[in-house]
Amino acid sequence: MFTGIVTDVGEVVAVERGRDTRFVIATRYDPATIDVGASISHAGVCLTATDIVPGRYTVVASPETLARTTLSDWSVGARVNLERSLRLGDELGGHLVFGHVDDVGTVVDRSPDGDSVRLTIEIPAALCRYVAVKGSLAVDGVSLTVNELADQRVGMTIIPHTQTATTLGALKPGDRVNLEVDMLARYVERMLTP
Repeated sequence: MFTGIVTDVGEVVAVERGRDTRFVIATRYDPATIDVGASISHAGVCLTATDIVPGRYTVVASPETLARTTLSDWSVGARVNLERSLRLGDELGGHLVFGHVDDVGTVVDRSPDGDSVRLTIEIPAALCRYVAVKGSLAVDGVSLTVNELADQRVGMTIIPHTQTATTLGALKPGDRVNLEVDMLARYVERMLTP
């Protein structure tokens, strides 16, 4: 479980495609603090750290993960939002994020909004029912507040800190992003559906 507060931007330094796909991720995380089997959010996707060496570690993505996320787009040099898993007692600075990507959206507009940037993302119709104005939506693993929702388009403001501390500052129209809706909305729907 995560909070959507990115703590490092890693870089894909190697990709080995096979039955599963292995990605080697360069990071500033201290390798002594990463256990084999640790869960780390990668652009919002919870993946397990396997081989760990100073400055990098390996994760494995299954065909299912590649089909449902943007990981199939990753190549050497891709920058990736990283977040270590939440520990009991940690501050909840964002919202509860599980690393279970619901679907992929597409950036359709980027415009200045003071020193911030306003992003508009087109989301799949099936996700609209789980998104609310002033609610939370994780975009590439970053906890964001929804400012507006019209049809299948969600508008969010990216403050200067988030622009520089995550990959969101580099997003442009046409870019695909991983989306995870607030899990509470999913459970409420489940409870209300016979």
